[in-house]
This record gives sequence, structure tokens and C-alpha cells, in this order.
Amino acid sequence: MRLCEEIEARLNDAFTPNLLIVEDDSESHRGHGGWREGGETHFNVKIRAAAFGPMSRLQRHRAVHSALGGDLVARIHALALDIDA
Repeated sequence: MRLCEEIEARLNDAFTPNLLIVEDDSESHRGHGGWREGGETHFNVKIRAAAFGPMSRLQRHRAVHSALGGDLVARIHALALDIDA
């Protein structure tokens, strides 16, 4: 399973979002630190879910990282998050 698909699956399972867009933005970082041949190093995630409503911005980011799990986060160089309820 591609890393992009893993991210989508874990976030869908954890939050049942009404909007989830996961974009592999690795190619635009070619030659920069953390970039690897084949991509899957830099991701942009836009997620909207009711579960985020009562959370602060920091709590939302922590919740997403927790849902992804340390094993998956360790394989990502950069993760840009756009989170809202």
C-alpha cells in the first residue's frame, strides 16, 4: 500500500471526515532535505471532521499524529496539515 493510501485509511478510520485530501507533494521538494527517489516524503493533508470541533489547534495536530501512528510518521519527512471541524 502506498504511503498516501495508508494516511487516508488511518485518518478515515480515526475521524470519519467529511472532507479528506491527501496530496503527495514530494516532487516539488526534489533536491531538498529529506527528499527520496520515488517520492512519498512530503505530504499536504486537508481534513474536515466534527471530532475536531472542541479541540485547539495543537490538540488537532496531536490527534492527527496520534491517529497516523509513530511508525507512519517516522517515514514522512514533512507533513503540512490543514485541519478544521
